Amino acid sequence: MSDTFEALGLGTELVTELASLGYEEPTPIQKAAIPPLLAGRDLLGQAATGTGKTAAFALPILQLVGGIKPEPLKPLALVLVPTRELAVQVCEACHRYGKGLGIAVAPIYGGQEFHRQVVALRRGVHVVVATPGRALDHMRRGTLDLSGLRIVALDEADEMLDMGFAEDLELILEGTPETRQTALFSATL
Repeated sequence: MSDTFEALGLGTELVTELASLGYEEPTPIQKAAIPPLLAGRDLLGQAATGTGKTAAFALPILQLVGGIKPEPLKPLALVLVPTRELAVQVCEACHRYGKGLGIAVAPIYGGQEFHRQVVALRRGVHVVVATPGRALDHMRRGTLDLSGLRIVALDEADEMLDMGFAEDLELILEGTPETRQTALFSATL
């Protein structure tokens, strides 16, 4: 039944893009996560590194926000990650998967020029992929407004907690609508 991406509920544009990238069938974490995320449910997903966790949350996010025009400084989705390297990886994956959907994705992390990030946010982006510290910096300066978020995904959630980001995560989530969807993913919980 769910041996194809189409059977999981993904749209034609995403399925076509996945086929062009050589994705033949969904992995177990993708089969388990994509349908409930598309249905708007909160989710806690655990799978080993290299099993397709990024696609498991990125594909539903891209489909959920794809047809909506984002407002300046108000992304529709937020993916929080513990490191800048992971921010870059997740951002690149979103670009690859969402190529045919015209989705704007912005990486927001320390060590990158702040002004460049502000310019991207002012243009309006569908998805922000951020480290907690830099997301908070933007929120405090008024250059990131999370009041319009539809979904928040925490990738490597346990690692962010181990790194001492618990308070930052709480502050960030306080700035999001109570109606938002939440997904937590990790290799180890």
